[in-house]
Amino acid sequence: MTLPFEIFVGLRYTRAKRRNHFISFISLISMLGIALGVAALIVVLSVMNGFGNELRDRILGVVSHVTVTGERGALDDWSGLAGRIGGGPLVTAAAPYVQGHGMLSHGKVTSGVLVRGIDPAREPGVSDVGRKLTTGSLEDLRPGEFGIILGRELAWKLGVEPGSTITLITPQGQVTPAGLLPRLKRFTVVGLFEVGMYEYDSGLALLHIDDAALLYQMPGQVSGLRLKLADIYAAPAFGLALVDRLGPEYRVRDWTREHANFFRALKIEKRVMLIILLLIVAVAAFNMVSSLVMLVTDKQADIAILRTLGLSPRGVMGIFMVQGSIIGVIGTLSGVAGGILLALNVEASVHFLESLLNFTFLAKDVYYITDLPSDIRVDDVATITVAALLMGLVATLYPAWRAARIQPAEALRYE
Repeated sequence: MTLPFEIFVGLRYTRAKRRNHFISFISLISMLGIALGVAALIVVLSVMNGFGNELRDRILGVVSHVTVTGERGALDDWSGLAGRIGGGPLVTAAAPYVQGHGMLSHGKVTSGVLVRGIDPAREPGVSDVGRKLTTGSLEDLRPGEFGIILGRELAWKLGVEPGSTITLITPQGQVTPAGLLPRLKRFTVVGLFEVGMYEYDSGLALLHIDDAALLYQMPGQVSGLRLKLADIYAAPAFGLALVDRLGPEYRVRDWTREHANFFRALKIEKRVMLIILLLIVAVAAFNMVSSLVMLVTDKQADIAILRTLGLSPRGVMGIFMVQGSIIGVIGTLSGVAGGILLALNVEASVHFLESLLNFTFLAKDVYYITDLPSDIRVDDVATITVAALLMGLVATLYPAWRAARIQPAEALRYE
């Protein structure tokens, strides 16, 4: 026998057929409970990761990875600034923009919008909005023709379509004998886009950068420079390094700071969900405690005989810790395997349930995201596995301690 005595006996107890089948049933239920809890944790966190990635990609389809602006919100020489920043392996593209607020009016309907003037030739390098156009193209924005591209929800709200004429009202006023009046300009709708984020689909309008500079009285200037990086997660560090390099007269923001509250909320929600679902594993661990306590009661005579043969209380404790740990390990590994398998095929599983129940979980006319994306991360699986194994180990402590306290004379008195 090459195994230590405690492990050998613990394995024998696990494999042996028990006289009390109720104890075996509870042990099986405990194992299944741990497996189900671990599998549910992996699937839920993977789906949450997938949703987070989908939302992040949609946001970054409109928002640049890094934005550089002047101290007063304007840049005089954006091409020189782009040269100072440089390309290199990290910065893949750069594009200027002019940004301002305004109000769109069509008939009796008005709506506040964020107006962004773009360079149609450079914009595809820093955003995906060109690929999200449902009508028209970025090339339809020509300087001097005052064309405008609207989000689909915004166009529906205003009741316009490609070819319609709308009025853009800007807060920069002009002085007249009648007083200060807002600036108004008529634009022609040349395209519609749909990025799948209501914030942008209902509140963003795109102009040609020259038309926007003329409208917002910024001749020869732009509001800032938008950068796209090869690694989006390098944006915070790159932004800090860029601040040191450019100096205090420039302002640098990255995508994590622009939507910090949103991504922080997703992170907190994921942590809370992890804690809540770990309770499922904890319940299964409590079941394992009860089954081991009953097993200890059932094996009192065996424990007493082992004690009389010289086995120490620590050895008795080790036997039952091994037996309980085996239940936890088998349940955890089964749950990890099942969770990963289900997470890899979650969309197919959902489609099967939809066809079986004749019910659509994510209706296209209600939700922007109609599929269940899944992203299995090694750190999540490792965290869940370690937590489940630790719970299984802790669950064995009290029954094993109780077994170690059994006195041989008392246990064998009525045998």
